[in-house]
Amino acid sequence: KREAKKAVNWAQHAARRGGRMRSGYSMELTQRQQYARQLARAARSLARAPALRGRRPCGRRLRGPRLVQPPVQPGPDDLGGEVRVENGKWDAGTESTTPTVEVHLFSHVLNFGQSIFEGLKAFQTVDGRVCLFNARCNVARLNSGAERMCMPPIPEALFLDGLERTVRANVAFIPPYGTGGSLYVRPILFGHGAEMAIAPAPKFTLAFISTPVGAFFQGALQGKRALVRDDVDRAAPRGTGGFKVAGNYAPDMLVSRGTTERGFDVSLFLDAKTNSFIEEFSVANFIAVAADGTIVTPSSPSVLPSCTRKVVLRLAEELGLKAEERPIPWDEVKSLKEAAACGTAVVLTPMKSITRGDEEVSFGSYATIQRLYDTVVEIQTGLRPDTLGLLHEVKL
Repeated sequence: KREAKKAVNWAQHAARRGGRMRSGYSMELTQRQQYARQLARAARSLARAPALRGRRPCGRRLRGPRLVQPPVQPGPDDLGGEVRVENGKWDAGTESTTPTVEVHLFSHVLNFGQSIFEGLKAFQTVDGRVCLFNARCNVARLNSGAERMCMPPIPEALFLDGLERTVRANVAFIPPYGTGGSLYVRPILFGHGAEMAIAPAPKFTLAFISTPVGAFFQGALQGKRALVRDDVDRAAPRGTGGFKVAGNYAPDMLVSRGTTERGFDVSLFLDAKTNSFIEEFSVANFIAVAADGTIVTPSSPSVLPSCTRKVVLRLAEELGLKAEERPIPWDEVKSLKEAAACGTAVVLTPMKSITRGDEEVSFGSYATIQRLYDTVVEIQTGLRPDTLGLLHEVKL
């Protein structure tokens, strides 16, 4: 409760301070306020959580997030604790109350960006269970990226065990059902060790860390304004855009700042080869309702295969809607009925408009997007039968 109160006070202070800042800091101000509001919502959810009642504020479980780290065990031929991937194997992992790791400054994660990550959520359902959403898709995508980045594969059982242990260790931080909040879990796989060579790292660590998050939307969805960035390529045609590589995200910071300074909410990128086909938003997939009512999303090896998008497409078919992945030319955008960003953080965020140069395409309805959004949220919280087997219950 004490930490929740501190978070609320900080959020209120940030909001008051934001009103006195110069307009030149509009981008930083917007991001700060959005984070402050989200943190405040999560803090209020925690303050109401039954799991916190009766606990001492200084209890060990309340000190902070736990970190589960299954590193590679040294192989029989290794010297000085170094590990060769082919001789090593994952151990059972350890838990820590300190959300930090210590790595050598020569580590590949720091020098060469040998790191990939995932993101998923745990929800408290209407019947009191705690469930991870679509976790098996995340381990499959993580292993796809691991292969591309010369990193060892993660057994599904180990991945799920790490998630479950992280959730159980942080159960007091899960916002209760009805608040719209959830526990966000971030698995990170990275290479490290005292070896300065452009080759696979001598050691690898898979870490899990979590934090409570509030609902991005309360009630009806709100449209955002997207700007097509013709001046920037998000990913090369045969590059790493289709993998959740850490290095894909830092270059977008400058682009996002420029988009916000121009008065828009999010950047939208076209393909790098022809600059004529829709690919994806900065940190989310593109999904739309075509003129004939079909749910469409771009088909491209440069697009990150969103786990949420896969769920949306499958649920669309369950609802009697046609769904397909195919190239979406820019010329088709003006005929789309609805458009949205799709990802773990917000499920679906509808677009109010998409602007490219002097051309602006507006969308006046989000009815289908809202229907799909509600369906996903109902499954996440147990209000709708999980016919697709997306929920993974964590036994507490």
